[in-house]
Amino acid sequence: MSGLATTARTDVALVGAGIMSATLGALLRRLEPDWSITVIERLDAVAAESSSPWNNAGTGHSALCELNYTPQRPDGSIDISKAVRVNEQFQVTRQFWAYAAENGILTDPGFVNRIPHASFVRGAAAVDYLRRRQRALAHNPLFARIELIEDPDEFARRLPFMAANRGFSEPTALNWAADGTDVDFGALSRQLIGFCVRHGATALFGHEVRSLARQADGGWTLLIRNRRSGEKRRLNAKFVFVGAGGDALRLLQRSGIEEVKGFAGFPIGGRFLRAGNPALTAAHRAKVYGAPAPGAPPLGALHLDLRFVNGRPWLVFGPYAGWSPKFLKHGHFTDLPRSIRPDNLVSMLGVGLTELTLVNYLIGQLRLSEPDRMRALREFAPGAVDSDWEPMVAGQRVQVIRRDRRRGGALDFDTTVLSAGDGSIAGLLGGSPGASTAVPAMLDVLRRCFPDRYGSWQATLKEMVPSLGAQLSREPALFDEVWAWGTKALGLEAS
Repeated sequence: MSGLATTARTDVALVGAGIMSATLGALLRRLEPDWSITVIERLDAVAAESSSPWNNAGTGHSALCELNYTPQRPDGSIDISKAVRVNEQFQVTRQFWAYAAENGILTDPGFVNRIPHASFVRGAAAVDYLRRRQRALAHNPLFARIELIEDPDEFARRLPFMAANRGFSEPTALNWAADGTDVDFGALSRQLIGFCVRHGATALFGHEVRSLARQADGGWTLLIRNRRSGEKRRLNAKFVFVGAGGDALRLLQRSGIEEVKGFAGFPIGGRFLRAGNPALTAAHRAKVYGAPAPGAPPLGALHLDLRFVNGRPWLVFGPYAGWSPKFLKHGHFTDLPRSIRPDNLVSMLGVGLTELTLVNYLIGQLRLSEPDRMRALREFAPGAVDSDWEPMVAGQRVQVIRRDRRRGGALDFDTTVLSAGDGSIAGLLGGSPGASTAVPAMLDVLRRCFPDRYGSWQATLKEMVPSLGAQLSREPALFDEVWAWGTKALGLEAS
């Protein structure tokens, strides 16, 4: 490292300027206003990768409509445990947003909009499943307002674009949640990073972390390269968080921490169709999820969403899977092969042998033509016209592969927080439910990595998240209270 500029120092280094680093930075800035924070982002803007609204499907995932979160058991009953867990996590995130809006951390609540969420099925068996799903959820206060819609006229009133040219010759139904949201995580990330910078944080854009080396005092030295000039610098940090999307695995591997051994990643790309015709966006005011196709992974469920990006409404349909060995949209074709190491080779091989269904699904998706994609859209909206829609390439998701004693390796579609045993470094792997659970994920980082301070932070954290430590699904009065507070603070009252 000879010839480098004088080493700079920081208390906290946040690698990546997406929603996870932005959330952690805002939390720490509020908890420890005197700590120095440095954000290192390899691209030239906040949220230009996974947190960009055009690079992810995240629209406020709260398990209201995602059918893969409410699977049917062999006896026909509906397992709602994952839906409850994901919704509880989203409620924590929503409360922090409300606090942030009331306390000047967020200056424009326009990043979140009230948009109904709906589950859409066709066929007698699927409609029967949806009835049982609604009944199973109805007793939980988090889901008590979900409706079952079976009447074609009511379907058409709520979803006119999807009803147009639909014959309703087969049973068709919706589970309808009026209290869903659409979230522009790019706009949210920019506000959170902006808050950190206004209060003393340093942001290095166009800079890439090349290596991490542990120091004798327990901290880390990051070797950072300016991607424009090639200049290199060193940064000593007491604590490092790697919120670099698909690149997090590579950086955690480079750190050499024991906890990342055995973990691998499998990249899956996404493609969408989008339409900005005002007549269409006015005729579809919802996020509508279908059931995953036979053989498709959980992330393969098609959905037709009204999205707001920079304040403008769009319809987005997908995802269709793509594939590339890159771990980031702006990554390298060598990302996947370079991530394979002796400690995770067994995990990779195990998944390769057991996930043939996923492989076949991806092959089928890669063979889809544009007419094939439009036919899939017409399953949702029979009146869709080709000329209204344009294709777009979304970002890369790197699904977590972890060790499995029986199979060697197992593909995990959840979000995973990894941290070193001494708490000096942590990172986040995986993509779902991802951004919507950013606050509980980052609270987990704080709890793991700062156990000596976490207790003293409790009073402030309870101001940020009044339900902290409680299960809202078991405390309906508390849920009603924090829900009403968040709805008002974020301007989400029904019009």
